[in-house]
Amino acid sequence: MLDNHQKNIATFIHLSTFSRFIIPFGNFIGPIILWAANKDKSEFIDAHGKQAINFQVSILLYAIIIGAITIPLFIFKFLGGLDFIDFNGFHDIHFNIGKPSPLLYIGGGLGVLAILGFIIELVLIVIASLKARDGEYYKYPFTINFLK
Repeated sequence: MLDNHQKNIATFIHLSTFSRFIIPFGNFIGPIILWAANKDKSEFIDAHGKQAINFQVSILLYAIIIGAITIPLFIFKFLGGLDFIDFNGFHDIHFNIGKPSPLLYIGGGLGVLAILGFIIELVLIVIASLKARDGEYYKYPFTINFLK
């Protein structure tokens, strides 16, 4: 039988991922500390801790992949257009803006995908916290199970 202490620790494991807004890498440090200190006390805490850590590592991996695709597209677009400003003295400056490249659309689309992923991540963390508070197990979608 689960007591409130176990439910609270599991809930705080999920909520501790929000510490990244205060502490760099807090989304990893907080859950790992809470999980490592309490994993032997309950199978419920152990399962929620593993899920929270696996989800954060998976999100990091997905962000690196999206960034690895998006950043070069922007760099290639802007380095290809070095003739953006024609400087012919202080009295005659011309900005030469052409039509956007398809690379810019692809990179922008991936940027929008990253923003949507961030919003979905926040919602899933709140859902997992509420499930833990209610004493239910929760499995994050699209999570790679690094810790089993």
